[in-house]
This record gives sequence, structure tokens and C-alpha cells, in this order.
Amino acid sequence: MHDTKDEIREIKEQLIKAGKTAARELIKVAEEAIVNTSELGKDPLAADKLKTAAAAKKASIFDAFEILDKVESEEKKLLSPEDDSEQASKAPQIEDKDVDFKSAEQRV
Repeated sequence: MHDTKDEIREIKEQLIKAGKTAARELIKVAEEAIVNTSELGKDPLAADKLKTAAAAKKASIFDAFEILDKVESEEKKLLSPEDDSEQASKAPQIEDKDVDFKSAEQRV
């Protein structure tokens, strides 16, 4: 079982690294010029292209933040791992008692 935990940890570390790389690539997309300003008057579709490009940039920025939030969260989990006994103690305890599945009207 120890190999599985180590393998999962290694995969998570690779995903974190890939997430950081993806965020950097999205930054490149966001930094690119939207359209060539000399084409604005000549191209009848320039306004549509501008809207599409702006939407793509917005999506890339929000995606990058979302990726970085998840990366940060997963890094924190990896840096402060809890052993199974600690996690088990934090799990909600279910009382062992008889459960009455009758509706309120039936119980009266």
C-alpha cells in the first residue's frame, strides 16, 4: 500500500508542475496583441474578431487563476500530509443507535 501512496504523490507532483506550466502558457495568450490595429478599418469582421479575442483572453486569465488556486491547494496538502490515523479521527463519528425511519406523523 505504501507504493500506491508514493505513486499518487508523484502523480500529484507532476500535475502541480503541469498546472504551473499551463498557467504560464495562458499568461502568454493573455499578453498577445488582440488584433493588428492597421487591419481594423480594412476588415469588416474586425469587430467580431476583437470581441472573440477579448473573450479568449478573459477566459485564459480566469482559467490561469483557477489552475493556480487548485495548484496552491494541492501543494498545501502535499506539504502538510496527515497520516491516516489523524484523518480517521477527524472523520465524523456515527453513533450506533436505532434509527426511526418513520415520518413525523407516523411517530406520534
